[in-house]
Formats: sequence, structure tokens, C-alpha cells
Amino acid sequence: MTDTNTATGRVLVVDDDETVRDVVRRYLEAGGFTVEVARDGSEGLRLFGQRRPDLVVLDVMMPGINGLEVCRRLRRDSQVPVVLLTALGEEEDRIAGLQLGADDYVTKPFSPRELALRVASVLRRARMPSQAPAVSELVDGDLRLHVSARQATLAGAELSLTGREFDLLAFFLTHPGVAFSRADLLEKVWGWEFGDQSTVTVHVRRLREKIETDPAKPVRVATVWGVGYRYDPARP
Repeated sequence: MTDTNTATGRVLVVDDDETVRDVVRRYLEAGGFTVEVARDGSEGLRLFGQRRPDLVVLDVMMPGINGLEVCRRLRRDSQVPVVLLTALGEEEDRIAGLQLGADDYVTKPFSPRELALRVASVLRRARMPSQAPAVSELVDGDLRLHVSARQATLAGAELSLTGREFDLLAFFLTHPGVAFSRADLLEKVWGWEFGDQSTVTVHVRRLREKIETDPAKPVRVATVWGVGYRYDPARP
């Protein structure tokens, strides 16, 4: 049995399939994690409130409170990393989960070893010292990022940004006028050498909804066709 003193983190697995729960638990424990399991969304929320794990592995399709609703509730007062388990082909669920603030997802049927690697990668990134620039504030016109406080305002009004959205915006502001591919952003902002690049697409879309006057016609976060995205500072 794994010594919990050497475990690399506490993971809560929420899935209504007993076989999936058992397989995921065994692989994560073999990787050094301390694991608790929940049979449904209600039990998952209860255990999360009691244990405050370092990461949650969350099945999307569950009876009662489904995984997307659990993720939404977790995000109301927590930035705990979330890895979703979604059915193959359920792209809408994956996008919805990312929009709610999930950090990554794995599609069923999945390799338990891949899931363990994803969990380790997400936790490693979450624990990394902030890569924020060594300045107290980033300013672009009426857009301001207070780096140490991790607060952002637009025209004096506070923006509600997830941790990843803040990191992405800070990265853009410190690299104005430079085009980055989605793979570049996945590596430099997420710290992942592999992963679904649609994660970046969803976060850019959400960021545009919060900082652009017309998200359908962005002027700050521009699409560079065939490449990726570029941040264009406001003109004086």
C-alpha cells in the first residue's frame, strides 16, 4: 500500500460507475496519490467540502447532479483543478466543462495510465510558482491587471476571470504583437507538452467575451489565420 506521507496529492474521483472508480483509484494510488471516491455528484460535493482535495476527477454523465453542475458549484468558491471524464464524441460537454473552468478532460474509453499522467501534469502546473511578470501592474488602455493581487479591471469595473484566464491575459499583455500557435500557448500558459488544443480555443473565446467590446469582432485578441492568436494593444 502507498505511504500517504509520500503521496503526491489528494485526489477525489467522482463517477457513478464502480468499475471506473476502482480502476482509476488503483492507478492513481500506484502513482503515489491519496484517493477518495464518490458515487455521484451529491456525494462528491459533500466529500469535497469535508476533505478539500488537491484535484477532482469528475465524470460528466451522472444521474442526479451531473458533472457539469458539480464543476459549476466547485468553481463558485474554489480554483481546485478539475479533470473531466467525458464520453467519446460528446464535444459539447467537453466545451461546456472548459467554459465552466475545468482544467483538462479525458474521453472514455480512456487509458488509466494517460489519466494518471494528466492528473500529475495538471497538479504540477497548479503548484508551480506563478510565472507572472516581475511587475506589479500591466496596463493596456482601460484594461488593467494587478499582478500580485490577481485582479483585473476594464474601464474601472472588476473582471471575473478564472485563474487560467488571468494567466492567459497576463501572458498576452507581456507579449504584445507576437503571434502564438495554440500549441505554443498550451505549453507556455498551461505548462503542458500534450493536450487538446481546443482548451486554448475555449479560453480565448471566454477571454474575448470579457475584454472585447464586440467578441465577434475582436480588436485586442486577434486571430492569425493559419497560426493562432496575437494580442494587439489598444491604440493611444
